[in-house]
Amino acid sequence: MTVRVQTGDFDLAQEVRQLRAGNGKVGGIVTFVGTVRDLNEGANVSEMELEHYPGMTEQSIEAIIGQAKERWPVYDALVIHRVGPLKPLDQIVLVAVTSAHRGEAFAACEFIIDYLKTEAPFWKKEQTPEGARWVDARVSDDVALKKWEM
Repeated sequence: MTVRVQTGDFDLAQEVRQLRAGNGKVGGIVTFVGTVRDLNEGANVSEMELEHYPGMTEQSIEAIIGQAKERWPVYDALVIHRVGPLKPLDQIVLVAVTSAHRGEAFAACEFIIDYLKTEAPFWKKEQTPEGARWVDARVSDDVALKKWEM
């Protein structure tokens, strides 16, 4: 399990190679990459700035991964989340999960990203032509999270 919160970009192919290296049991790798959109809620976005609470953010993400590993037989998981100023098309987040089979890897990856969107302590501020605005959680993200309740 690896969690990194960083300002720099990441290389998807390199990260996947490292995640699966040396584990011949891996039969499925599922990845999700989130990017900055240039339009949100009807406004043009020229930049998004992400802030976090160092230490607490990493612990929160590790707990999310731990919950995924309790629910599904995954071998490993990687979450990289960027912070700082980002431009449209920039990569924000990578979630990658390895498992023996695709079904478990897909479910765990979706679970992790749903929890990241709603539970991880990140704050997003967008720059629009009307000025800066903080981004609130979406109702659709809360709905997605509810499907994981037991």
